[in-house]
Amino acid sequence: MLKRSIIFTFILLLCTTTANAQTSNKAIHWGFKKASNEVPAEAGKPLDDLLEKYDAFYKGDTSKKDIYLTFDNGYENGYTAQVLDVLKKEKVPGAFFITGHYLNTAPDLVKRMAAEGHTIGNHSWHHPDMTTVDQERFIRELEKVRAETERLTGMKTMNYLRPPRGILSERTLDLAKKQGYTHVLWSLAFIDWKTDQQKGAQYAYDNIMKQIHPGCILLLHTVSKDNAEALEKAIQDLKKRGYTFKSIDDLMWSRKISNPMLY
Repeated sequence: MLKRSIIFTFILLLCTTTANAQTSNKAIHWGFKKASNEVPAEAGKPLDDLLEKYDAFYKGDTSKKDIYLTFDNGYENGYTAQVLDVLKKEKVPGAFFITGHYLNTAPDLVKRMAAEGHTIGNHSWHHPDMTTVDQERFIRELEKVRAETERLTGMKTMNYLRPPRGILSERTLDLAKKQGYTHVLWSLAFIDWKTDQQKGAQYAYDNIMKQIHPGCILLLHTVSKDNAEALEKAIQDLKKRGYTFKSIDDLMWSRKISNPMLY
């Protein structure tokens, strides 16, 4: 009996080691063919298949004129309150992906995000390239953000991860899923994070309107003055064009309904 148990344990360890070895940690720097004339952005079949394998996504249903607003909050630069004011006025949900630095330096804004019904996602504690950290640190980077967010807001669960620097791998997709996270990437972005190279609200507005498409997950950085000043007009004009703003939770529910075997 003991011999049989030892053999079983050895086989189990061998299978686990083999499975881990087959999970590539080759870094993927997220990118895609930009949308144009409302034709959706495309990352290509290999990336589409990889993301689907781990229930990750970068856009919603491209047959529906829905938009999902997401914001990366690495640090506070004085514009997040203005963004929140616009979302409140326009009755639009947002998803804010926050870091440890943001939690430590802007706790009142994090509390406001939660109080006003927005989604708070994980952007890691230290914002490292997650493909370069070991499993223990990977888990710690995410858990510290989740725990501190719970302490500040009472929010018990955190379901979404935006990979720091837009870098991921099959290994990090797998590790995140095992920790209960869904990778949320994006299908519309532009250079907006360089605070010393802001180009005016019209620049941000034009980039949004030029790349928008049905099912778009829009990434904006809240450090940008241009974004804060362009957001209200962009939302209003997109509504006039027939778009509806929905939450990431809405997108998750629609994915579960359309393909319950994924989750």
